[in-house]
Amino acid sequence: MKVLITGAAGFIGSHLLQYFGAQHTVLGLDNYDAFYPREVKNRNVRETGLADRVVEVDLLDLRALERTFQEFRPDLVLHIAARAGVRPSIQEPALYMRHNVEASTHVYECCQRFGVKSVVLASSSSVYGSRNHVPFREDEPVTSPQSPYAASKIACELIAGTYARLYGIKSAILRFFTVYGPRQRPDLAIASFSRRILAGQPIPVYGDGSTERDYTYISDIVDGVSKAAEWVVNAAEGHYDVFNLGESRMVSLSAMITALEKVLGRGAIRDYRELQPGDVPRTCADISKSRSVLGYAPRVDLEEGLVLYARWLEKEER
Repeated sequence: MKVLITGAAGFIGSHLLQYFGAQHTVLGLDNYDAFYPREVKNRNVRETGLADRVVEVDLLDLRALERTFQEFRPDLVLHIAARAGVRPSIQEPALYMRHNVEASTHVYECCQRFGVKSVVLASSSSVYGSRNHVPFREDEPVTSPQSPYAASKIACELIAGTYARLYGIKSAILRFFTVYGPRQRPDLAIASFSRRILAGQPIPVYGDGSTERDYTYISDIVDGVSKAAEWVVNAAEGHYDVFNLGESRMVSLSAMITALEKVLGRGAIRDYRELQPGDVPRTCADISKSRSVLGYAPRVDLEEGLVLYARWLEKEER
């Protein structure tokens, strides 16, 4: 099978490139956006051992994307690429709409033009917005996004449904819950906090530390994407569905920092700040549907995952 992976030089994308590249013919695309240093993405690609399978293509360049589809002729597309970040999206909402919504439309349009019938689309737990009850279920309405990033992800999900109805393109839409692990983006909490703690620098804590997240280790996400890919390839034409990928366990920000201190063997200097616009108080995935339909079963809890991340980080810092 020929698998096209967008965002292949990023955190999640590079792990998928490595996993699918061991079993299939893969081609990875990335625009090497300046959101964080290019060298980080270069490192990600080097670690996969598949640097020759990644090409620089901007999904906003429809002609370049069309040429890529025409030459590679994928059977399956893993559309992982996105402009990420809740807080930055509030500062540049139009940019997020272009890089997420317009780019995703280009991907689906190329699938339509070149006969690709199977897509795995990366969405986000942010689509659920701010909710008092947990866990979050896929059949709940997602009509109250708290940020332009979340709104853009909802729009991408709607695009997938539109192309399913118009052209029979099948999609497995995956809502990721706070993914962490080796190669995590440097701006995300666990990666940023770890480096700051090791350097003796303060870590910014927004709010009183009581916000809660459902942390999901990268190997569980890769396993979930693999199972979703199998599901979508075998699904009936035009079928699409939404699945949560999380650990289904809430951990407070304070508890995460304490666990990180234990793993790193150093105390954190906490710099308490006001809550930021766009942040939500809690996330927690109901994964019963993913378990029953996909066979998804997360195996790595936060404590073990932080140990694995710290071991990788130690090697990187040498």
